[in-house]
Amino acid sequence: MAVELDLHTQLQAQIERDLATWNDAQQKQSMRYRAAREAATALQADFHLAPKHLLAIGDSWFDYPIQGNNPLSGPSDIKVQLQAICSPSPIIYSTAHRGDASTDEMSLPKQERILQLLMDKSKWPSGKPDAIIVSAGGNDVAGNNFSIFLDYNDGAASGLNAQRYTGVLAIVRSSYLSLFSLRDRHAPGVPIYAHCYDFPTPNGVPAPCGYGPWLKPSLDFCNWPAGAGKVIVHDALAQFKAMLDGLAADPSNKFHVVPTQGTLNDTHWANELHPDPTGFRMIAQKFATALGMNQLSPAPALEAKASSAKRSTKTATTKKAKAGKRKPEPVSGR
Repeated sequence: MAVELDLHTQLQAQIERDLATWNDAQQKQSMRYRAAREAATALQADFHLAPKHLLAIGDSWFDYPIQGNNPLSGPSDIKVQLQAICSPSPIIYSTAHRGDASTDEMSLPKQERILQLLMDKSKWPSGKPDAIIVSAGGNDVAGNNFSIFLDYNDGAASGLNAQRYTGVLAIVRSSYLSLFSLRDRHAPGVPIYAHCYDFPTPNGVPAPCGYGPWLKPSLDFCNWPAGAGKVIVHDALAQFKAMLDGLAADPSNKFHVVPTQGTLNDTHWANELHPDPTGFRMIAQKFATALGMNQLSPAPALEAKASSAKRSTKTATTKKAKAGKRKPEPVSGR
């Protein structure tokens, strides 16, 4: 027990260091923008750099520490992609951490962390965030928990157990309502934007370092084959989105659902639950559109990749054409 407590303490300390490193970098960038604005004001010049200042609350879709499944590359999550594709790049303070369920995100320690950021007025040019972005709910269902919500396939069961799954959606809904209440007390009027993930294929592909798979093991345990399993996961996420849409239908919640379902295809996933860098960028573009942020068009990385591929194709085509036109050399006899 003492060893477990020590590991938990070390993990929490590491989370605090990770968040501090990210948020310190955001504050430094924000100070650069403020310095530029003050200089423009002093010189009576137009100021062209007014980034949105956002607060991110969430799970691994906001805190995916690697690119795709490559542990040697940098992160590729939504907040990283937002900063890459938007001009000016938004300032995104964060409490997000991979593995968090919605109940973790709105637990007392996390609410205190959110409050600490909200109350630090030096972080917000207008006194509060321009918006709060959220990725919450996936970890309440996925992982070993997923088996809880499945009926055993006896030839008559339909997949998701309606009563049990409705129960977990009610818990996720309560977490969102708690966030709305916290926002109303400490940042009234700030809109909240959440996404609804997308439809993965439960194929058993894990992330590195022993994380995952999250869906297929539970489906296998409950005797569901691959095709039926994909339908079950699709149904679960469709119900999740319907729950979020219900919250968005109440204007007093000032809540918006970013329509991310149906954005990705099977080629855009790094593993069972996480997109690859291109997939994360596509989801980030949905957020940028919903938030009204200017996007670089096309995204620099994708433009460079497309240009490189085009050059390669053109070079290969040219070489082939030249080879076809070349006259055969005469063969000299001995």
